[in-house]
Amino acid sequence: MLIQREQLQLLQQELQQRLHKLQQDFRQSHSKDGPDQAAERENDEVLQQLETQLAAELYAAEAALDRFDAGRYGLCSRCGQSIAAPRLQALPLTLYCQHCA
Repeated sequence: MLIQREQLQLLQQELQQRLHKLQQDFRQSHSKDGPDQAAERENDEVLQQLETQLAAELYAAEAALDRFDAGRYGLCSRCGQSIAAPRLQALPLTLYCQHCA
């Protein structure tokens, strides 16, 4: 079964929601207690890394939707051959066939 546009949109929406929730967590004020504040700062570093990762995944989802609309979704960006359906099911945002990956 091939990935449908609706599935890509659902993935995009899920990533947007996760990114929004993460950004809300950033806006929470920190404790005034020194040790608690230090732990919260460390947590902020982790949240920042997650935000970067989610933003990259969201960008990839939007690019996949663009490829879908252009009729290029499921074609390897390197060799131009079709990407196998099982690979697209497992990695719907992939740009490459298994041979080129």
